Amino acid sequence: MSAPSMYLFVFFGIFSALLLITGIYCMLVSFNLIRIIIGFEILVKAATLLIISAGYACGKSALAQVMVITLIVIEIVVMVVAGGVALWAFRHNDNIDPRELGNLKG
Repeated sequence: MSAPSMYLFVFFGIFSALLLITGIYCMLVSFNLIRIIIGFEILVKAATLLIISAGYACGKSALAQVMVITLIVIEIVVMVVAGGVALWAFRHNDNIDPRELGNLKG
């Protein structure tokens, strides 16, 4: 591993860690399903950035790109299902507070 790629990996690693902290904070503090979905999206973007930077640093960027494309496809499916759940919760409760979902019956 060369010195410039190592510095680049450290820089993107720190930025990815900051994105990870931001996503976790957004998911834990919010009482809104849309904000929780956005927090999960930030978490996935942090993982994507870390995979790409690790692939570049190790010299296996093709493998990293394949893994990221697979992650993006899975992420889209999860986001569509989560958006559907948020829309369903809004139609049945007239709000998207996840604390109110525990009161549903049947």
